[in-house]
Amino acid sequence: MNNKKIAILQSSYIPWKGHFDLMASVDEFILYDDVQYTVLDWRNRNKIKIPNGLQWLTIPVKHKGNPLQQKINEVEVLNNNWRIKHWKSIQQNYCKSPFFNLYKDELKEIYLGSSEKFLSKINFMFISWICTKLSIKTVFSWSSDYNCTGNRVERLVNFCKATGATHYISGPAAKSYLDVSLFENEGITVEFLKVDNYPEYPQLHGNFEHKVTVLDLLFNTGTRAREFMIT
Repeated sequence: MNNKKIAILQSSYIPWKGHFDLMASVDEFILYDDVQYTVLDWRNRNKIKIPNGLQWLTIPVKHKGNPLQQKINEVEVLNNNWRIKHWKSIQQNYCKSPFFNLYKDELKEIYLGSSEKFLSKINFMFISWICTKLSIKTVFSWSSDYNCTGNRVERLVNFCKATGATHYISGPAAKSYLDVSLFENEGITVEFLKVDNYPEYPQLHGNFEHKVTVLDLLFNTGTRAREFMIT
């Protein structure tokens, strides 16, 4: 039997480089967006570097009733004003980076040329584009594509079984709750991806910051971006 590696994670807005290392390390990446939306999280926001530190870029979203009862794939953006605002912030703070011009036209089109209202789909538009620039050829699917049930960990095991996965790759944060024995009982190997010890790269605006959007890496290193990643 051929090995198949999968990872399962909620979609995030213009994620940091560790998110893409996880994607690049697997054969199939399941976007886990039929679960509860979490406020003040990475689903609808991320950070860029600016001359005096870091700046949040946040997509405003609609809250229908109790936001804790909304699934991620049900969340809609409040309006489209954020698109112009975010693009202007990126342009203003990265226009002097060495490879901004290499990506600006395509990225501007994603920001200003779409009127998509669902947050999950917006996130995936950016993720898909970034993957092409990083030469990541992983297959993507949605958790809603599979009829998998169970508690927090059982459902992950069932995704592995449904996809024929032999390996489940996770970020290190899951060590606190993941019952590895449930996977091992099904013949599935669990591996935790180390997303530390990243090399630094030439970066604008003062002291180096790792935990910013991966766009920072692209704008500053261009086609060499993968040299500064783990996978």
